[in-house]
Amino acid sequence: MTESSVQPALWPAPHASGAVEATVTVPGSKSVTNRALVLAALAAEPGWLRRPLRSRDTLLMADALRAMGVGIEETVSSSSAVAGAPGPSGEAWRVIPAGLHGPATLDIGNAGTVMRFLPPVASLADGPIRFDGDARSYERPLHGVIDALRALGARIDDDNRGSLPLTVHGGGALDGGAVEIDASASSQFISALLLSGARFNQGVEVRHIGSALPSLPHIRMTVDMLRSVGAQVDEPESGGEPNVWRVSPSALLGRDLTVEPDLSNAQPFLAAALVTGGRVTIPDWPERTTQPGDALREIFTEMGGSCEFGMTAEGSSLTFTGTGRIHGIDIDLSEVGELTPGIAAVAALADSPSTLRGVAHLRLHETDRLAALTKEINELGGDVTEMADGLHIRPRPLHGGVFHTYDDHRMATAGSIIGLAVDGVEIENVATTAKTLPDFPRMWTGMLAGAGA
Repeated sequence: MTESSVQPALWPAPHASGAVEATVTVPGSKSVTNRALVLAALAAEPGWLRRPLRSRDTLLMADALRAMGVGIEETVSSSSAVAGAPGPSGEAWRVIPAGLHGPATLDIGNAGTVMRFLPPVASLADGPIRFDGDARSYERPLHGVIDALRALGARIDDDNRGSLPLTVHGGGALDGGAVEIDASASSQFISALLLSGARFNQGVEVRHIGSALPSLPHIRMTVDMLRSVGAQVDEPESGGEPNVWRVSPSALLGRDLTVEPDLSNAQPFLAAALVTGGRVTIPDWPERTTQPGDALREIFTEMGGSCEFGMTAEGSSLTFTGTGRIHGIDIDLSEVGELTPGIAAVAALADSPSTLRGVAHLRLHETDRLAALTKEINELGGDVTEMADGLHIRPRPLHGGVFHTYDDHRMATAGSIIGLAVDGVEIENVATTAKTLPDFPRMWTGMLAGAGA
């Protein structure tokens, strides 16, 4: 934790008295950073991550890999310096693969990527690797990964809970092969097996046998990143079998990767432009990406704004402009569920009702996000109804009050969005944003400086 992350128990969400006009540099993608750390740790040669996200989730991943023997050196390199880069200018992590070993105990906090991506890695270690974390982590499902690893030859002790805490008794290698899993609770079950699959003796074939898969863009991200380090991947979108992913056994290449900005973490800043009728520019927004947050361009445009790409000497940027009017939306968010809290916050301020569908799996995230959003928006005077797979939101005049976060970073940013338009909103535990967006309060107040906040 940095000094800037120390915040009061109740943080007064700044109220915007005018249109926001700002350029906001968003830190690197958590999803890319943590996938890249795993792939670099399993590679046959050292690699670099430039402009990685430095947050609770990514530091937990790095520390867990170090505990299993991987070398991760944090440096500031002039060759990687980029003007305006988040964190120390030109920050880079050199990842040095080594023989994975136990015994070790890994603290995974409440990080879904760490608790799901690392058990397959631990199965390749020589010795026992114990996983433990925050109280909420015990409630989040891991059965898809645990059952699959057992079917592939791993020995795991979880007292038949299908969740943390657990111990993976690594044997130094894993046979791998074909496995069937139900990944309808989390696409991370599939990504977890694919990321380590090239190191299994037989590779891995993952067949999803459950209902609809959530968050498919995250699986596409995993596949693209695997291919970028030399893995051969067969998957449905390139002509393979539906619901089947195959990774052939091979060595992985070390590479030099610059991490994209986290587009999902750009959401509250784009929302600020929409809510206040202002304009926000996000530097380095990639023109092509597998990040789910890229869908915000289309979603927030439908809700009343507009966006355009621009080019600078450093690369592309995205400028989003609001009109001061917000329209309701009826949308299936199954592929981009992590965007739901921010969209719900904007929808609560709209001029017509919204229906957010396809996100039943959000009940298994950092908190039950559907129940939490319903309760917190309604306690500010809203009218939100929880459905079987989403939310129906009827805008009502809102008033101030405490917006609880349940230790969920996206709840904190959702409450902050509402606070732009509603005076007197206080965010309980805004410091939870350090999970993926370090220094959010300073970034938020800095963005609002030009709006008379």
